[in-house]
Amino acid sequence: MKSHEKVINPIDAHVGRRLALARYLCGLSQGRLGALVGVTFQQIQKYENGTNRISASNLLRLANALNVSIDWFFEGAEAEDR
Repeated sequence: MKSHEKVINPIDAHVGRRLALARYLCGLSQGRLGALVGVTFQQIQKYENGTNRISASNLLRLANALNVSIDWFFEGAEAEDR
């Protein structure tokens, strides 16, 4: 691995996949979701890819915008972490 390459944490990747699923199920584009929570669509892309961690405050904003609980983002993470 090169020194500039970022290692993606498995939990961040899982939360990102769950974010993408919730967004898809709500029928929202990355741009629309970003506008609802006050971030760019590029930031939503980074969240969904797991390359950027989602802060607690943004996770709450995303959960509210997508009408899911914060726990929903972590469902199944235990199984993946093994």
